[in-house]
Amino acid sequence: MVIRRINRKDHDEFIKMSVEFYNSDAVIKSVPNEYHEKAFTDILTDNTYVDCFIFDCDSEIAGYGLLNKSYSREAGGLVLWIEELYVKKQFRGKGFGSEFISFVENNFDFKRLRLEVEKENYRAVKMYERNGLSFLEYDQMIKDL
Repeated sequence: MVIRRINRKDHDEFIKMSVEFYNSDAVIKSVPNEYHEKAFTDILTDNTYVDCFIFDCDSEIAGYGLLNKSYSREAGGLVLWIEELYVKKQFRGKGFGSEFISFVENNFDFKRLRLEVEKENYRAVKMYERNGLSFLEYDQMIKDL
């Protein structure tokens, strides 16, 4: 697998994968279609807070990882969130998730790696645990504006 930064040529494939991700059991609810386009535009125009990487396997796009950055006093600095980690069905179980986590750990300077996962997504939970992540004992609250 080759991990590379997303580019304009990846538009159609990214949108397709993003729609699949947000219509899967990995998320609580889907997002409006315009959010997929906005995400792609935001990624390419300003990656101060967001960055995206494509997973290539044998000249085919196998998935993507979307990162965002925040700061935490509790963590003592920069927190890197794995906002989305999507691997196409035919490539699952081949270590792409673990490889992406290793890539992130070795290529970014941060104090904490954080992500959200549905506890019922057992395969993802086990993969994250194998890679050293554990559940945080906070509940989260949101207010959409």
